[in-house]
Amino acid sequence: MSEQLKFIVEQLNKEPFKKSFNLITFDTLEPMQLLQILNDVLAEIDPKQALDIREEMPEQTVKRMCALLGMLKYKPPGNLSDVSSFRQGLVTGNKPVIHPILHWLLQRVPELKKRAYLARFLVKLEVPAEFLQDDVINDTYHQYEELVEGFKRYHKECEQLRTSGFSTAEIRRDISAMEEEKDQLIKRVERLKKRVESVSNHQRMLEQARQLRVEKEREESLTHQKQEQKNQLFQAEQRLLRSQQQLKDMRQAATDANPESLMKRLEEEIKVNSYMVSEKLPKELEGMRRTVHYLQKVALEPAMGQADLQELEDKIKEADSQINHLIEKRMMRNDPMDDNLTLYRQQASIIIRRKESKAEELQEAREELAAAERELRQRSSQAQGSDGEEVIRGDELKRLLVKLRGKGTVYKKKRQEIAELKAEYGVLQRTEEILKQRHETVQQKLQTMEAEKGISGYSNTQEELERVSAMKSELDEKKGRTLDDMSEMVKKLNSMIVEKKSALAPIIKELRSLRQRCQELSQEYEEKKAQYESCAAGLESNRSKLEQEVKALREETAQKENRYHYINSIKKCLDSHSANMEQMKMWCDLEQLMECKRQCFIKAQSQVSIGQVIQEGGEDRLVL
Repeated sequence: MSEQLKFIVEQLNKEPFKKSFNLITFDTLEPMQLLQILNDVLAEIDPKQALDIREEMPEQTVKRMCALLGMLKYKPPGNLSDVSSFRQGLVTGNKPVIHPILHWLLQRVPELKKRAYLARFLVKLEVPAEFLQDDVINDTYHQYEELVEGFKRYHKECEQLRTSGFSTAEIRRDISAMEEEKDQLIKRVERLKKRVESVSNHQRMLEQARQLRVEKEREESLTHQKQEQKNQLFQAEQRLLRSQQQLKDMRQAATDANPESLMKRLEEEIKVNSYMVSEKLPKELEGMRRTVHYLQKVALEPAMGQADLQELEDKIKEADSQINHLIEKRMMRNDPMDDNLTLYRQQASIIIRRKESKAEELQEAREELAAAERELRQRSSQAQGSDGEEVIRGDELKRLLVKLRGKGTVYKKKRQEIAELKAEYGVLQRTEEILKQRHETVQQKLQTMEAEKGISGYSNTQEELERVSAMKSELDEKKGRTLDDMSEMVKKLNSMIVEKKSALAPIIKELRSLRQRCQELSQEYEEKKAQYESCAAGLESNRSKLEQEVKALREETAQKENRYHYINSIKKCLDSHSANMEQMKMWCDLEQLMECKRQCFIKAQSQVSIGQVIQEGGEDRLVL
């Protein structure tokens, strides 16, 4: 009990309850407080249970909690006769009732959450049968059942996806790997393009490669079409062969179908079906009903302890000893008439067993034939194309042909076995009639002898005693097997519980220290995280201020540099101004000098030409 309380307190102090209990404070809680804690745990499992129990009537609280605990499949300790005391203890907040419930709930909170969630959708509404006579209500109820089945299917698929091993991290890693591979392929393509660009006539070669790829794709398409046409031709040939075989079978059946053979075949089928309906199936149904009755009886019985099992075993031994004593008395009597009857009974039982075995083999053969026909029809319906023709591929068609050949061989063999069984059944039926006639004759003789001896009805009493003894032995054997199985299962469960506890004890002990260490590390992590965040915030603010100052200083430096370069350029113009002015004056003087030389040259030229004219005029005068 102390371990139970310790576990409850530890779980209540953790998330999501966050209680601050210890063993003393939890043990001293009032009944109303204990019920409120139980209600809080139930509210964690099913949020609809979240309420203050002081605002609810005690009867409603108990009814609500019992309904939820029943849905969660909680079994209170004790026998079924203690249900009233359990409800009373739940009303009064009794600790021996509340503590086991809390211990059971806190051990499996995630599992119970899932069960409560599924119960909202899977617990069907009970609709009276008279209401379902209405068509609208019946259709709505069928839609409701279909939605429940759809929810089961989708939930199963969701669980399979969750447990399939795929996660968002793995998908992201795959996406990043594919992106890297894509980048590598793009780089390879770029490198190949650069390498091809250096080759002469690369555009023409690329065009030819493109045409080659197109032609290859066309070749694959033509090959595929050719294969499909071959398959269609093969299917047409197979349909032709099947049609010819069907025509042959029909003609052969028409030649063999005389009225006598048909009547004989129908009579055999009627006899077999009559036996199946009147004898075999009622026996099987009655056996199943007895089995269900025994199982219901065993299920409704209270849980048995070792003392109850020992008492039942003693009763079984006592009944066995009484049966053995009766059998010994009967053997000591050694009546020759009983020996003859025993022989006839043994022969009749052998015939009945053979008949039942042959009927079972016939039923199995029929079921196998029906299953093969259903499979054949299903295959044919699945293989129908859009145009109504079969589009079975080559490999699948070969497999189907091999399977059909095997089924055909099995069918022929079974049909031959059925014919043999029918013939043997006729022989056994005739033997049974003969044995029944003999049995009736012997019974009449026996009754006559009993009347002569003055012990009429002795054989009937003996047969009834044997029948009751056989039924009792069969019942005791079944009950003994059931009790043995139950005791063996209890032993196995106890041993498994002990093994699991012993195996989990060191792990739980280690887990407690690890949990303590985890809490310490979590607290230290939170402290370090707060320090880091505060330090990071201060550094971030300082960094932003420094960035603003650096930006302002950079702008000021740029302005100063521009001003410096402008002033430096102006200074260089001022330094070279006087030299430039002097040079310009020299160039002006040079220009004037050159102009003076040009004028002098012109004047000299003009004077030379005038002297020549004067000289020529003087010579002319001298000649005259």
